[in-house]
Amino acid sequence: MSDPQLISPHQSQPIRIAGESMQYAKAAMLMIHGRGARAEDILSLANQFDFPGFAYLAPQAADNTWYPNRFLNPISDNEPWLTSALAFVGEVFAQIIQAGIPPERIILLGFSQGACLTLEFAARNARRYGSIVGLSGALIGPDNAPRDYPGSLEATPVFLGCSDVDFHVPKERVDQTADVLRKLGGDVTERLYPNMDHTVNQDEIDFVRSIMRTVSL
Repeated sequence: MSDPQLISPHQSQPIRIAGESMQYAKAAMLMIHGRGARAEDILSLANQFDFPGFAYLAPQAADNTWYPNRFLNPISDNEPWLTSALAFVGEVFAQIIQAGIPPERIILLGFSQGACLTLEFAARNARRYGSIVGLSGALIGPDNAPRDYPGSLEATPVFLGCSDVDFHVPKERVDQTADVLRKLGGDVTERLYPNMDHTVNQDEIDFVRSIMRTVSL
């Protein structure tokens, strides 16, 4: 028999939780960490957002990595890890809905490799979300990858923030991602920060807080 961990590397990985209990939360944020990081790392942003009424859920990647190669590589280079990662995000999203929080009150947020995964999940599963936030990331696959995603984001607010000289994420790919998500019906805000490191800045935190305020109304 095949080892299920080889087929689905992220199967049975833990989910870290912070903030309000989902039983009482007004809204939720599904947070996806970057390569080499942990769920606890991305959850630390919750302290900076410091916004009441939110449940925060962060799935943990196997070996702290969602997929092994660059997001610019052919998609086949990152299988089966990518498919497993997307499925895991979908499972956590479904758990939030089952807890009684509707999709329009769920923010999808990721940083770096986690941002790429977040954006790809949202594009492949287009619907109305509370918001989609990609911090230093872009859609997965090479420049010529087909982007004929089905469905509509139905005016979901989308925020894309990245350095204009990010070593990992070419700004052209952020531009392309913004275009694709607009065509999918997203209300996209794109901000490229001059000479910023591969990090999260205060302007991005403030923008996310403004989104959280709207989602939790």
